[in-house]
Amino acid sequence: MRSGFYSLIILLMVTFNGLAFSQMSIGGVPPEVRIRGDQGGKVAGGEWSSSEIRGKVFTVMYVDPDEKEINEHVERSLKAENYPRDQYGSMAIVNTAATWKPDAVIKMILKGKQKDYPDTIYIMDRDKVLVKKWGLKDDSYHVLTFAKDGKLLYTKSGPLNEQDIQKLKQIIRANL
Repeated sequence: MRSGFYSLIILLMVTFNGLAFSQMSIGGVPPEVRIRGDQGGKVAGGEWSSSEIRGKVFTVMYVDPDEKEINEHVERSLKAENYPRDQYGSMAIVNTAATWKPDAVIKMILKGKQKDYPDTIYIMDRDKVLVKKWGLKDDSYHVLTFAKDGKLLYTKSGPLNEQDIQKLKQIIRANL
């Protein structure tokens, strides 16, 4: 009898975990989140809301600073496409809770990145908000692309290979 009860509990836990993850399914609009106050916010100042991922096709890079190198080739490849800025935007959200590096050091690194990617909006997530609310992978580099209406078009965690990059570019072009 006990094993049946525990099996039911495990099944319910897996089901509810699956429901939370399904909020980030392709074609769906993830729940709105805000990053503000002690949680972080825009590096330039102010809070960030996921409702800002609208009106353009947006690629969002959710990055553990210790993993930043694994997809730098993706950043360069997307920049080389020179998408029209009135139709395409990018955001880099830094998961500062995933690293030992102090915020001041991360801000210095981001200032250097802004020279190479001046149109990118930079956000600091000090409380793993997107890990908790959207189920993004912690301690990783997560790439997401959203349609103009906020629907998720692409998501992949970890290193992207050339095939992944070509698929990502195709999705972006098709939705501009």
